[in-house]
Amino acid sequence: MPDSPALTPALRRSILLLSLSNFSSMSVQRICDAMLPALALEFSVSLAQAAQVVSFFAIAYGAALLVYGPLGDRVGKFRLIALCTLACSVGSIVSALAPDLATLVLGRVLVALAAAAMIPMGLAWVGDAVSYERRQETLALLGLGSTLGLVSGQLLGGVFTDWFGWRWAFWFLTALFGIVGTLQWRDWQQQRVRPHHMAGLTGDAGPRHSFGTQLRMILRRPHVRAVLTVSVLNGALAFGAMAIWASHLHATLGLSLAASGASAALAGVGGVLYMLTARRLIPWLGERGLVRTGAAALAIGACGLAFTPVGALAPVASLVAGFGLFMFQNTLQTNATQMAPEARGMGVAMFSVSLFIGQSIGVVLAASLIGRWGSTAVVAGAGCAMLVLGQFFARALQRRDAAAARA
Repeated sequence: MPDSPALTPALRRSILLLSLSNFSSMSVQRICDAMLPALALEFSVSLAQAAQVVSFFAIAYGAALLVYGPLGDRVGKFRLIALCTLACSVGSIVSALAPDLATLVLGRVLVALAAAAMIPMGLAWVGDAVSYERRQETLALLGLGSTLGLVSGQLLGGVFTDWFGWRWAFWFLTALFGIVGTLQWRDWQQQRVRPHHMAGLTGDAGPRHSFGTQLRMILRRPHVRAVLTVSVLNGALAFGAMAIWASHLHATLGLSLAASGASAALAGVGGVLYMLTARRLIPWLGERGLVRTGAAALAIGACGLAFTPVGALAPVASLVAGFGLFMFQNTLQTNATQMAPEARGMGVAMFSVSLFIGQSIGVVLAASLIGRWGSTAVVAGAGCAMLVLGQFFARALQRRDAAAARA
């Protein structure tokens, strides 16, 4: 990025540190997926019991999301992220030293409770520190860490489990969270002397309204309701369908589980490609163009995955779908940071909760509909529904812009 008043070297350093904590947060969510057989063998339990390290993590993560919104507005978002990043290293130590499955689950829950702060509070902090005109491309840089973490989590878990033993995966996370958290704490102390916040943005001096009052104030706004609705539906349709992509390719094309999983994982690579090209695409297409184009690319990729007759085309379809999904998601995130500028932490936390709820519903719904309609119809149907959702969101953006022009 070129130098500008809103993107000083100090601000770019802070964004890099936030991106690293996002990478850590997403990696820790998926790092146990590949080690479940090793955990079942280590603790002499079934695979279903070992999967508690994944399911309990998800429950704790989702439950903690909304708590951090008002907390970040009151105590400072960057400070809260630094403290939570350091807390994740403590939970990772508990996991690495766990003598039994119950202790490992406890360690994972501790990490989940702390990791839930990183991504939503990072988005909210960027909303405070960067003007809206530069915010979407800045969030794309921030999202690069999240996307790489999503892609890398399962890989890291498998590599550490196969080569060194599963406990070393948690020692790696301990070091990662500890180093990043320490650097963030030092950066926050420097911010106290030289704040980043620009152009009259609210910073961390959030209002002192009660939780219920903040919630009612935010939900009264039509655009807020539109963003939250799109967030839930996006989570249910796009992320729900993505959960069955690998099993669909395995069942319909006879690909191995490894090949199916690798093809589906290329959606994350598509996301990385979008993040790297976002700076040029954002001013060219504009928000409404990004929403429509992203939804169209996701629909094309999903239908390609659903109907492809040969496995060689599946990676390309997955790449296109991932590119479109992250284009859509990046625009949605940018709007989430502006839903409630006076209580930005609370607003972004609501957005994160709505996305998490949508993802949870989508995974269950997609799995249940496979038996009735088949995976081809479910994947293609979700892609086509995203086209409709893209049009709805584009119209909501048009109404917001018209209201702003009248004001």
